Amino acid sequence: MGYMVDGVYHVGDDVTKTLPDGAWERSRSTVRHWIGAGDFPAEAGRYHLFVAWNCPWAHRTLLTRAIKGLDAITVSYAKPNRDDQGWIFDAEGVFADPLLGARAVHEVYSADPMQYTGRLTVPVLWDKVAARMVSNESADIVRMLNAQFDGPELYPEPLQGQIDAWNSLIYDTVNNGVYRAGFASTQEAYEKAAHQVFDTLDKIDALLADQAYLCGDQFTEADLRLFPTLARFDVAYHYAFRCNLRKLSDYAHLWPYAKRIYAMPGVADTVRFDIYKRGYFSASEKRNPLGIIPIGPEVDWR
Repeated sequence: MGYMVDGVYHVGDDVTKTLPDGAWERSRSTVRHWIGAGDFPAEAGRYHLFVAWNCPWAHRTLLTRAIKGLDAITVSYAKPNRDDQGWIFDAEGVFADPLLGARAVHEVYSADPMQYTGRLTVPVLWDKVAARMVSNESADIVRMLNAQFDGPELYPEPLQGQIDAWNSLIYDTVNNGVYRAGFASTQEAYEKAAHQVFDTLDKIDALLADQAYLCGDQFTEADLRLFPTLARFDVAYHYAFRCNLRKLSDYAHLWPYAKRIYAMPGVADTVRFDIYKRGYFSASEKRNPLGIIPIGPEVDWR
């Protein structure tokens, strides 16, 4: 892993922070410009995404691109596993960067004239005309792509209050909750985080007994932000992060809901179960010292 200071890359772990009680806390994104404001017009073909397949935050942006049909936004996919250079690219092939020819995501950050200081994350939304980063905050990228480009409306005004409430709960207890469980350094912190994950999943499962989506009959941003965690749950979080009270496939309503989203046009193309396992079961001193990748589980999402 690594981080940057004044545009210069440094090897070292600046990505996670553990609090005194053993809980784990995620650092905040810091590049937060906006398409449609100032120097970033909403022009087709102008923007590019740098992502990694196994990053759930990057997955949000791939889902938005797919569901809204934004094929004009080009994409570079980093390799499934990081090294001391962070997220890296091959020289050629599916994990190469066709835009800048970068060999690592930190080279994308250093290509911006801002002389960035902070952690190195994906996704990154890049302006190909201005040769600058627009944003490295996935929630902002989802929101701006929805607002500034045509396609299905993911944040309809009448539902915005509900969407925001779900987003807040799901981020704290599910999206980030599985990481707080997986990276906890005390038994108490782990159990608190893991129980919060399942309390929220249980709540959602009960709700889906009577409606199709989180906010009623319409797929919204709230569903989009939940799905990346669901897609990784049984193949990664259940085992690698010890979120093993139940599997997603054990839920009577949440499991069919997840498969219904998976069947939406373009969504399956944003999902790579094989890469999730390679990433989450990569060698880790704490979680998987030998780096052995399990052969299962086999989960039928059709």
